[in-house]
This record gives sequence, C-alpha cells and structure tokens, in this order.
Amino acid sequence: MKTFDPNYKLLDEMYQDDYYPAFLVDKVKDELQKVIDLLESGETDTEVIQETLDEAVCGINDLQEEFDENDSEIETVARECIAENVAYILEWFNIPIDTEEAIRERDW
Repeated sequence: MKTFDPNYKLLDEMYQDDYYPAFLVDKVKDELQKVIDLLESGETDTEVIQETLDEAVCGINDLQEEFDENDSEIETVARECIAENVAYILEWFNIPIDTEEAIRERDW
C-alpha cells in the first residue's frame, strides 16, 4: 500500500494567507485527509473513492458559514487551492478521476 507524499503540504497556499483562519483550514484538511486515508488503505474502486470525495466536498461545503462568521470565505484562491490538492492526491495514487468530477458536489 502506498502512503501519501510526506513532502506535500496540504492546503499550503491557504495556510500562508491570513485571510483564512488556520483552524478552519485544518477542518478542510481533515476532510481531504479522509480521502487520503481511504487511498492509503489500498482502495482502488473509483465508485468508492468518488463517494468518499463527495462526502469530503460536502463536509467542506458545510464549513462555508463558519468561514463567513470569521470574515473569510471559500473564494477563488481557496477553490483553486482545494482543487489543486485533490488533483495532486488523485495523481499521487494514480486514480483515474477527473478533478472536476472529483469535486462535483462543491457549492463554492
């Protein structure tokens, strides 16, 4: 079983930007970590992986109000950062799911 790239910093661009409260970026990271954990377990069924991606993206969707309450939002930089991270995760594990499909449940 393959482990995720230990040198890759998830959501680094968001962590570097004070506009995004670190504790909320941590919550986004926790959602992505669920996908990584599944892939590290050896799962290769794209339907199972997509289901987990959908759940993670819905979890991120649910954070939008909390971002608003902290004078922040999941906007262009955050959207691109999250999408790039999902693309990297899928590429790292050689999962043939298109990034747009992977984050299809997003409403940000």
